[in-house]
Amino acid sequence: MDLASLHAGPLNICEEMTILHGGFLLAEQLFSPKALAELTKSDWEHVGRPIVEALREISATACSQPFAWKKKALVIIWAKVLQPHPITPSDTETRWQEDVFFSVGNMIPAINHTVLFELLKSLEASGLFIQLLMALPTTICRAELEHFLEHMAIDTSSKDVAFFLDVWWEMMKHKGNQQDPLLSQFKTMAHKYLSSSDDFSHPPKRFKSDPDVCPTMPLLAMLLTGLKQIQNRILCPGMKCCALANLADMLTVFALMEDDPQEVSATVYLDKLATVVSVWNSDTQNPYHQQALAEKVKEAERDVSLSSMAKLPNETIFIGFEFMRSLLREWGEELQAMLNSSQGMSYDSYRLCDSLTSFSQNLKLYLDTTSLPKEERQVVSDLAECVGDFLRKTNTVLNKGLEKDITASIAMAIIEQKMDRHMEMCYIFASEKKWAFSDEWLACLVNNQALFQEPDLVLKLLETVVEVSTTDTAIPKSQIKQVIDLILECYADLSMPDKNKVLSGVLLSWGRKGLSEKLLAYLEGFQEDLNMTFNQLAQSASEQGLAKAVASVARLVILYPEITVKKMCSMAVVNLGTHKFLAQILTTFPALKFTEEQGPNASTTFMVSCLKETVWTKFSTPKEEKQFLELLSCLMSPVKPQGMPVAALLEPDEVLKEFVLPFLMLDVEEVDISLKIFIQTLEADACLKEFWLQTCAPFPLIFSLCQLLDCFSKYWQLPKEKRCLSLDEKDLVIQILELLCEIVLANAETFSPDTWIKSLSWLHRKLEQLDWTVGLRLKNFFEGHFKCEVPATLFEICKLSEDEWTSQTHPGYGPGTGLLAWMECCYVSSSISEQMLSLLVVDVSNPEEVRLFSKGFLVALVQVMPWCSSREWQYLYQLTRKLLEKQLLHVPYSLEYIQFVPLLNLKPLAQDLQLSVLLLRAFQFLCSQSCRNWLPMEGWSHVVKLLCSSLTNLLDSVRLTQSAGAWAQGQEQDLTQEALFFYTQVFCHVLHIMAMLHQEVCEPLYVLALEILTCYETLSKTINPSVSALLQKVNDQRFLKSIAKNISPEEWRQTLLQKISNF
Repeated sequence: MDLASLHAGPLNICEEMTILHGGFLLAEQLFSPKALAELTKSDWEHVGRPIVEALREISATACSQPFAWKKKALVIIWAKVLQPHPITPSDTETRWQEDVFFSVGNMIPAINHTVLFELLKSLEASGLFIQLLMALPTTICRAELEHFLEHMAIDTSSKDVAFFLDVWWEMMKHKGNQQDPLLSQFKTMAHKYLSSSDDFSHPPKRFKSDPDVCPTMPLLAMLLTGLKQIQNRILCPGMKCCALANLADMLTVFALMEDDPQEVSATVYLDKLATVVSVWNSDTQNPYHQQALAEKVKEAERDVSLSSMAKLPNETIFIGFEFMRSLLREWGEELQAMLNSSQGMSYDSYRLCDSLTSFSQNLKLYLDTTSLPKEERQVVSDLAECVGDFLRKTNTVLNKGLEKDITASIAMAIIEQKMDRHMEMCYIFASEKKWAFSDEWLACLVNNQALFQEPDLVLKLLETVVEVSTTDTAIPKSQIKQVIDLILECYADLSMPDKNKVLSGVLLSWGRKGLSEKLLAYLEGFQEDLNMTFNQLAQSASEQGLAKAVASVARLVILYPEITVKKMCSMAVVNLGTHKFLAQILTTFPALKFTEEQGPNASTTFMVSCLKETVWTKFSTPKEEKQFLELLSCLMSPVKPQGMPVAALLEPDEVLKEFVLPFLMLDVEEVDISLKIFIQTLEADACLKEFWLQTCAPFPLIFSLCQLLDCFSKYWQLPKEKRCLSLDEKDLVIQILELLCEIVLANAETFSPDTWIKSLSWLHRKLEQLDWTVGLRLKNFFEGHFKCEVPATLFEICKLSEDEWTSQTHPGYGPGTGLLAWMECCYVSSSISEQMLSLLVVDVSNPEEVRLFSKGFLVALVQVMPWCSSREWQYLYQLTRKLLEKQLLHVPYSLEYIQFVPLLNLKPLAQDLQLSVLLLRAFQFLCSQSCRNWLPMEGWSHVVKLLCSSLTNLLDSVRLTQSAGAWAQGQEQDLTQEALFFYTQVFCHVLHIMAMLHQEVCEPLYVLALEILTCYETLSKTINPSVSALLQKVNDQRFLKSIAKNISPEEWRQTLLQKISNF
């Protein structure tokens, strides 16, 4: 019969049961003519031997599970004892069907409790006794213990005392086993016996049943009473030590300690285990002396892990206190003499000292924290004094006679067998430097590698290996390498969050060099691993290859964080298209946000340092610069791949502090890319919940941008090397400033009112140092707090409200400069331009006033144009159109490029022609003797670019006007001839301007001239080929050629002439 049959039904007759049956038959023969049910204690020595030998034979033959068979046999015997008598025929029929013990129980003759208890005592099965006892229903359990105590009190021998003390000790150590099917069946059948018998209808007469009390508490109280009954039979010092130790442990654990006490630390726990095992090793009389280490440790765990879920009744506690004091007074001198003698320490003597020490400590705490009546306090105080006095006279006994340290072996045995608290032992194992690299340490690590797959354990192992390998040069290099490989395998099996914990710990302990700095001698083939990994990364930039890539990088980054991250940063910038994939890999390692506390980059995150040291300012192409910008974006706002957790490695505030703020100056080479980073960071702000700009001091940041803008007002006066931004990039600075102000205004409530007002005032004062137009750009920002400050001359030509505007004296704005100030206002923004136009004071009915305004407008335009960005110039272009529409601006059209007065309807194109002439007059002014030295060559290139953009707009406007006219009803609406006339005029204007300029800045105008000729050619082909039309085309060709033949260089001239000839 195997143990699995216990789940299925009745216990079957088998070889083991036959042996047990034989033992009982022999015992019955020896006791004949009496029945075994009449056996007394004194009869056992003569009668019980066959039963004991039968059980020993069963245990010896059941090699695989000797303990299980012994337990099963005792369950069958105890069940036989509990079976109600007499049995009626109907009972027999029922039990055959329901009682799993009935068939095997019938093989045993009727027996009494004496047989059961004496058999348990002979087998020294105190642990089994308690297991089976505690499996019984509460009422039967107490009744059975009562029978046991009565049995022990009769003719008490030293073996009875020893067994009693063992049973008491096992009772306190018992934790139960709810999963044991045999015990469950034993309990079930005992319930059935209880319901069919009167023997258990009443609890033991000395104890009342209380269902709310923990079942162990009344049993301990009963055992205390039992101790009193056999006190006079406890004669040898060892048993006296054991009795006092049991009593001290019971009162400590079940009376004095908290209901849910904190576990002792793992190191204390291990020390206690080591002490217990060491005592057992030296105590040849101890039953565990010959046991294997693992068995000793398992039992020692039970001895040092007493715990209670409830407390003894107060009455029982004080009975125990008084009894303890009595026993100490009675046995104290004898035990002190024994403990202080030269003989080696026994486990009983060790337990006595250890238990009394713990009891004494808890008793003092109990006195200090518990409110007690005077009499009870006196009892406790007397006992505390008595225990303290006893311990003072034996204070060296715990350290006497112990063998060398076996702590390491015990910790490893706990790990190997996965005993209680084995994971805590793993931490001690990983941390203890003096154990490392021993043969058994290495074997334990190899055999239990799976247990060390926790981030903290991996880190502890790494710390130990690093320290030991650097201090102990005797350890073979191959052994160190083996251990490192094992640890890295544990690391490789961790989840990504756990790998990041390890990486974080490595960076914290060893910095950016990682493990390589300490373990480089044992890390062979690093460069090959690095090259192979990054070659694979370059070839597998896909989401499918991401998990594999992350795993490869995870190993490298813990060994060589700096080299690995720098290599990835470099690849992300240099290798086209890899930046997103590499950013995804990097963002799976949030530990890389590690902040370095020492060195040149203190307080800078590791990721930022790697970027700055590797790629920042080292871009060789615009593509690399673009990939860097996109890399930053991916690191700030990572894209989460499927099934892979990621985290931002860069915060917007640190990006601004590291890559933007130090470079916001016109003469700094990196200012261009810094501005691109700035706008990219601000635009990413929408994804952030917090107002992170607070940490960047937003008002000084606004002022830095204003200072940069101010430099543009003196742009062409600066040396070329001081102009690291083009004038058109002024638009980007303005865009950033507007966006920054918008974000700060939207989060104004995050400032206290007082801080907000002080910050605005500070910024307003600082702007007084700059050009007045810079402050005008913050008009909305200061609204409601400060008026717009403008030159006083602006008030001469505008109806400005004094509630919103205020005049200031500005150098360079003397009499007659009002129109200049007005135009400078107009290019700030479209809204201010519209406001200025609405406030302008010009009397349209007065021709002289319009004439003077128009002359002043041209002068102001010439003064402003070279310093305009593309967007600012666009505002002025739109403003000029509106002035022409309102007839506030008068631009007379001369006939210098006309052979014959055209009989055309030029009214629809009048503004376009006027604008072209205005631009020609502006360039005539700029190229005049008084202005030609204003600008360096780059300045002339800039104004040419602005001119080309405006003329291109004019061409678009004319195409649109002509196209709309062609769809109109009636021949009189056809504007083809008018458009052709416009093209000839603009062509002449462009060539006129080219003739005034340096040849090296004229290429954009040459390209524009070709475009105008293309427009003319395309449109002319749509005209009906009448004689007059052909004559007009021939005349135009001749005229245009006469203009073009004056252009140089020769190559341009010939191209233009050829283009004209092709009409």
